[in-house]
Amino acid sequence: MSIREWPEGERPREKLLSRGCAALSDAELIAVLLGSGVPGKDAIALGRELLGTAGGLGVLLADPAGTVRLRGIGPAKRARLMAALELARRALAEQLVERPALGNPRDSGSYLRAQLKHLPYEVFGCLFLDNRHRVLAFEELFRGTLDGASVHPREVVRACLRHNAAAVIFAHNHPSGVAEPSASDRAITRDLKDALHLIGVRVLDHLVIGSGEPVSMAMLGLI
Repeated sequence: MSIREWPEGERPREKLLSRGCAALSDAELIAVLLGSGVPGKDAIALGRELLGTAGGLGVLLADPAGTVRLRGIGPAKRARLMAALELARRALAEQLVERPALGNPRDSGSYLRAQLKHLPYEVFGCLFLDNRHRVLAFEELFRGTLDGASVHPREVVRACLRHNAAAVIFAHNHPSGVAEPSASDRAITRDLKDALHLIGVRVLDHLVIGSGEPVSMAMLGLI
């Protein structure tokens, strides 16, 4: 039986419009994005298979073109999934920019988590702030295994000057999912803080992004 033959209250699109997005499962939300299934498989079943093959919603949405190889998932459906993720990121970025100022790690944590959590490789990024701690920009600065050789203080200094930043929040992800700051994380933070002190830029925090909530090095007393 196709989804069109289901009772109206059980069809994903109608269910979303009448009861809101929260009433739908991940597979049902993906079904709405896909628009249709494939012969022998409705859109919800296809959504479940996509989630199972990718290994999770975050991985699926992060790189549907690279992680998902299923019959019926062509360029149009992949484009819809990618567009959904980008809209979510832009909405978070917009909320962040509209805040009068960042007051605590939770204010920036959701945005930085959306940017970095799903990535299968390590990324170090920087949130640039003005002297009232309002967001100027976010920029990915380094990619790959992070250590003293791969994160260059001079590049971070250059980026701060380019954005005319008065303060910064660092963030990087741990693809393993474990968000405990490593000895290397602490050393990098210390070196960057010393370099930025010379140009009058304050380091407010360094967030480590794992599978749960971001871990704030400032809250741990490591800044």
